[in-house]
Amino acid sequence: MPLTAEDRLSIHELVSLHGHLADDRREDQLHLLLTPDATYDVTAYGMGAVQGLEALVALFAERPGEQPLGHHVTNVVTTEHDDGTVRVRSKGLAVMADGTAGTVVYADVVVRTPAGWRISHRTVVPARTD
Repeated sequence: MPLTAEDRLSIHELVSLHGHLADDRREDQLHLLLTPDATYDVTAYGMGAVQGLEALVALFAERPGEQPLGHHVTNVVTTEHDDGTVRVRSKGLAVMADGTAGTVVYADVVVRTPAGWRISHRTVVPARTD
């Protein structure tokens, strides 16, 4: 079944929700963003691939490393696949406490659940420097 405009809007809002939850320190609401068995791959940042909502809540609560004051998402592109999943690629902008900024790419797999669209897999890819 093709994605509707409503599906696309819901997915865009889902991807945007990450920044609000992270910046507001609302890790107790990550279930609104992620599936119970979600994988969050932060291997590029030395933390490996963290799996499962309970482990992800702990990771977000711990806030390892230097954390941005603000996470901002832009350039959201959705691609529907025959298996019912949706691949979402977006740009993340981060503003740090010292005023510096950085960028990443979020590569997500999004699935429809009884509770709505949720991210089942996210890979955080640092910006290219070459």
